[in-house]
Amino acid sequence: MRSALAVLFVIAASAPAQAQQALQPVRGFTAASLAERAALEARLRAVPQPDSIRFWLERLSSEPHIAGQPGSLRVAEQLRDRLKSFGLDAKLERFEAYMPMPRVRELELLAPERYRAILAEPALSEDRTSEVAARVPTWNAYSPDANVTGQLVYVNYGTPEDYAVLDSLGVSVAGKIVIARYGRSWRGIKPKMAAERGAIATLIYSDPRDDGYFAESVYPNGPMRPETGVQRGSVMDMPRHPGDPQSPGWGSVEGARKLAVAEIQTLSPIPVLPISYGDALPLLRNLTGPVAPESWRGALPITYHIGPGAANVRMRLEFDWQVRPLYNVIATIPGAVWPDQWVVLGNHHDAWVNGAEDPISGMVALMEAARGLGHLLSTGWRPARTIIIAGWDGEEWGLLGSTEWAEHHRAELDQKGVVYFNSDTNSKGWLSADGSHSLERFMEEVARDIRDPQRNVSVLQAVLARRASQSTRPDSLPGFTIGALGSGSDYTAFLDNLGLASVNASYGGDGPSGIYHSAYDSFDFYRRFKDPTWQFGVAEAQTLATMAIRMADAAVLPFEFTSVARTYRGYVDEIVKGAEAKAATKGLDMRAVRAAIDTLDRAATRYEAAYRKAATANARDLMQRGGALAELNSALYRAERSLTSAQGLPDRAWFRHLIYAPGFYTGYGVKTMPGVREAVEDRPNREVAQREAARVEAVLRAYAAEVDRAAALLERLLAISLM
Repeated sequence: MRSALAVLFVIAASAPAQAQQALQPVRGFTAASLAERAALEARLRAVPQPDSIRFWLERLSSEPHIAGQPGSLRVAEQLRDRLKSFGLDAKLERFEAYMPMPRVRELELLAPERYRAILAEPALSEDRTSEVAARVPTWNAYSPDANVTGQLVYVNYGTPEDYAVLDSLGVSVAGKIVIARYGRSWRGIKPKMAAERGAIATLIYSDPRDDGYFAESVYPNGPMRPETGVQRGSVMDMPRHPGDPQSPGWGSVEGARKLAVAEIQTLSPIPVLPISYGDALPLLRNLTGPVAPESWRGALPITYHIGPGAANVRMRLEFDWQVRPLYNVIATIPGAVWPDQWVVLGNHHDAWVNGAEDPISGMVALMEAARGLGHLLSTGWRPARTIIIAGWDGEEWGLLGSTEWAEHHRAELDQKGVVYFNSDTNSKGWLSADGSHSLERFMEEVARDIRDPQRNVSVLQAVLARRASQSTRPDSLPGFTIGALGSGSDYTAFLDNLGLASVNASYGGDGPSGIYHSAYDSFDFYRRFKDPTWQFGVAEAQTLATMAIRMADAAVLPFEFTSVARTYRGYVDEIVKGAEAKAATKGLDMRAVRAAIDTLDRAATRYEAAYRKAATANARDLMQRGGALAELNSALYRAERSLTSAQGLPDRAWFRHLIYAPGFYTGYGVKTMPGVREAVEDRPNREVAQREAARVEAVLRAYAAEVDRAAALLERLLAISLM
């Protein structure tokens, strides 16, 4: 009974009536329970402290901790031990992945002048950890070995739109080495696009217009990328599948089946190397050929030419290709009422170098949330559902640790996985939340109940005020909405492959930054420019802890589906508008998809009516129907699975969700209803788009049926309880 007091339908007899009336409603909890819930959550949110955020951020970012290397294991062990100190059952779960480390990196301009690239980030006297960090090579993981020489061609950001411009100018990259600037698309798309056009290698540099001196002073005087700063990163073809390249679809544990190297589909097709704008300047300065369009011109002190011409470049790369270990940190708080329903929270712990912002800022916030949960455990509280807290390894390489864990535990997660909550980087600014739209109202209420550290209002009020200030229509102020998820962090396997409803939540956006994936992503940088008071780390910890406890304790899970229908209608409107603008897709018929959304809307409305009655029903009678509640909750959290297809998306079967996916040519950026949208936007083909629309209609009807079933189960539960 003590455990049952933590869940939705409880009687808070000790709560004064006037206090209950003053409290805001919380989806998942009756009016009679609000005062007790508020007191419990207040204790939880009082635990995270700025000093703890600062101490652990400095400690965990004190050395490089690249996945597959000893530093990452040391961080994982510290996280495990700290979770144990909170009273949590914590362990390391080992996986492995094919992970090449660089041996040789050479880049030379051979003509018309000679220049040998530095390919290094020097230590700074103003940054205490940069001396050790400077020894970490600058490279792109999953580039092939190479020794190539060729003429250079500048391709702007290397997007499909940029290649269309090159075509219009009669410039071919076949047999050439391309140089692209970071931005507009994920880095792995740049060599992918170049290879499709016949290029033999890719260089990627950070132009100072995008993240250097054009925006603000460079580090250490300001927050932007210095002349020698380099963005490391993976160029794995993650839009095909993330995770270990040798085990697509199954967990890469020791002794598991592995693809032969020749069978791997996600390695970069051509060699690729990241460079600083200091190293890029001599290369771009020596380009000839057409002058680049104005929108292609960066902020280097040159005239931007496209090439090809006299600029001739040699690139040599060699890697140590090995299978290396991954160490996920997994802590479990068993559920007292429904232990076989799991609420999972995760943040990665590996970094390209020291990684104070990416990922330690998010990791220490998650640890403070865990400390809060540990404090409640010490007072006798137990969650109704099992809470799993994870520190993932290998995220930077291609979501390795989270993907392998999700694939290895696929059967359990399919049956027990309620939701996945993700965090990553965190800094001063505003709450950003993206995810499954059945959780939109849930996130709005969480934001309403967290205080903004700087503005003396709720996080929700701060978000809405910012959106209003950015709106071009002040007469129609936007309400709270969440965005859709593509890829780029550890939610990908849970949402896109397994079909678990997911949310990615963090703070940020207040001020520019140019140290991403560089040696200068350090504690000294973070304390000066990202969260000087450490209060946004506290806010993130409070947000994650509130998300966890509400989802774990709600007797009827707080999913809401009218937001889903409204949002999906918007996707259809966008797709139809785009299809009508192109001859190859004009006449695309989305009426059946619209009809399926109408069916979903009716089911959602029916469910909401039953839910409102449940919130005022007799709590004691409902709590006696534990088996019926478990069946209802299973229908609710398994509804998201209905949006997946065993066949997956065209040309990438690993991505099974037919509503949310990263774009094939965006990498991270989301494509909603991706099978249809990409057949309209990227490779226009009405026949393919129509076929994919039929598949979307089918999963939407299955989803609507699950929502309708949940409504019927809740109505039946209410009828029994009222007898």
